[in-house]
Amino acid sequence: MSQNQQAHLRVAKEPSQERQKRMIGDHFDRLASVADGTCDEKVVYTFVPGNLTELIGAFGMLPVLPEINALQSGMRQQSAGYIAEAEKSGHSEDVCTYVKCDLGMLKSGNVGPTGTRLPRPDLLLLSYTGCFTFMKWFELLREEYKCPVVMLHVPYQPDGVVTPAMRKYIVDQLETVVIPAMERIAGKKLDRDALSERLARSAQAEDDLVAVWESARHRPSPIDGYFGGVYYIGPIFSAFRGTEDAVAYYCELRAEVEGRIARGEGPTTPDGRLDDQRHRIVVEGPPNWTSFNEFWRMFSREHAVVVSSTYTRVGGLYDHGFRHDPKNPIETLADYCLGCYTNLGLPTRIDYIEQTIRTYEADGFLINSVKSCNSFSAGQLLILRELEKRTGVPGGFIESDLVDPRYFAKANIDNRLQSYFQMLDARRLRHAA
Repeated sequence: MSQNQQAHLRVAKEPSQERQKRMIGDHFDRLASVADGTCDEKVVYTFVPGNLTELIGAFGMLPVLPEINALQSGMRQQSAGYIAEAEKSGHSEDVCTYVKCDLGMLKSGNVGPTGTRLPRPDLLLLSYTGCFTFMKWFELLREEYKCPVVMLHVPYQPDGVVTPAMRKYIVDQLETVVIPAMERIAGKKLDRDALSERLARSAQAEDDLVAVWESARHRPSPIDGYFGGVYYIGPIFSAFRGTEDAVAYYCELRAEVEGRIARGEGPTTPDGRLDDQRHRIVVEGPPNWTSFNEFWRMFSREHAVVVSSTYTRVGGLYDHGFRHDPKNPIETLADYCLGCYTNLGLPTRIDYIEQTIRTYEADGFLINSVKSCNSFSAGQLLILRELEKRTGVPGGFIESDLVDPRYFAKANIDNRLQSYFQMLDARRLRHAA
């Protein structure tokens, strides 16, 4: 392939990517119109794991997700300045860098990832799903914005079992605390039929997303389930689940992926299409956002494709069969919150990754231990040792951070990955002999 062809592949966007870009742009335009007073829609700040997007949409309110804003700031090389601003205000180096990036952005004018100003929240809606930092984050935002906070407490799953009592505990909170608070903010009662309609659209989009995830069983894999996967999950894990836009996006994405399968093509990477796939990897942990493409190239140049990742499940384990159920709208919201990856104990996470390694016939798994994300990094060495013992598949271990460029040691990470992939090559040759 010529250099011109390679360059074209690097910049060419598929229709689903263009659709997603328009969706995001339109959403932030609506938020900007609230910020400048030309629109009077209510705004709810919330988080990705366990978010109640369909419920927010049923009230006609707009969601803002601070962690998405932070990662977008990292990809746009803006996070370092925001983090410095937060640390100047007294926040420790050890605090989650998503939090510091968000607070620094707030102090710097609250300009969002598309360059438009974000509105103040009318409500801070916290679904607690395994990340204690979320609670402290919203305490800080409450002090900044002086607005109401509603917390939906979700029981942790230490052994991977959801009991009727756990589900009832969440349903009762939704019915007696969360929904009444949202009704007061919205100035109207919940339209439960509208909620069910949104949940039906969610289930439709979830079907197509799972088909995209499971396409990685093919050889070559038509997707990268980590670097490419973070784009695929964008609409369903953020502001668009339950919308017609999300249904159209995932239908289009699925058709594109099925087309690549039919043509025997791999995914497009920053260096062009990856058809020659020498390594099939499963990755545990979030990616680094400040050097995202550089990080991706460390895999693609070694002909390594990520067939699955745990990070792309933080907003829902749909590949284990969960779908939003429009016939039981409140109960299905409870089940969704309970089943997020960050709400699972270590034994359940290990079981999940082991099954993933076997399902996608991975020849390696890699842990990216993120300095400031305890929800992921706690227990990861235990995960590595146990998975190697159970599967016989060798694991690798690297360290970086979410959006703080000070903790992306490019040479060190590159050396570790090269050594790891060389070990996988040697192992393959031994087995072939």
